[in-house]
Amino acid sequence: MKYTIIGKNIEVTDSISAYIQEKLGRMEKYFVIKDDVLCRAVVQSYKVGAKVEITIFTKEMDFRTEVRNNDLYAAVDLAVDKLEDQMRRLKTRMERGHNGAIGLGKLLVLQSIEEEAESEDAEEVVRTKSIYLEPMTLDDAITRMDALGHTFFVYLDSDDEQISIAYKRLDGGYGVIQVQNRLA
Repeated sequence: MKYTIIGKNIEVTDSISAYIQEKLGRMEKYFVIKDDVLCRAVVQSYKVGAKVEITIFTKEMDFRTEVRNNDLYAAVDLAVDKLEDQMRRLKTRMERGHNGAIGLGKLLVLQSIEEEAESEDAEEVVRTKSIYLEPMTLDDAITRMDALGHTFFVYLDSDDEQISIAYKRLDGGYGVIQVQNRLA
């Protein structure tokens, strides 16, 4: 993995950097091609406590977590545990959905999302993303949404070729919104 460690309101010392890289080294077992995997850790210090944001970028999928704790090192540990939990849940869901064991490296061929622009102004659009709508089933869309840790996921339904949005309902369970007007 290639690491980028950024400090906000804190100087990232060699010991902090080494600790983060050591802990994230546990994640390498999940990736087949380790050189293509980029990992960005943002460490932010507050008057009381610290926040750690870790994002692992692969060509097919991004894994992200954010943890705030009074102790920086405890926040790193919790963040890495959350990432491992995301990957385990994804692997379990995919194994159930595909009737057999399949490596997580193969499962990561799921989605490509590219960021187009980011803005610092909180009053304006803060992020724009461009996505390719890959045909998939509702179960695959829910799996990908859960793996990303998002509350919604836009996809092209492979059954009826309609643009659809899977989302988590506040009362539990999932919902689907389908677009009525057709493109082309």
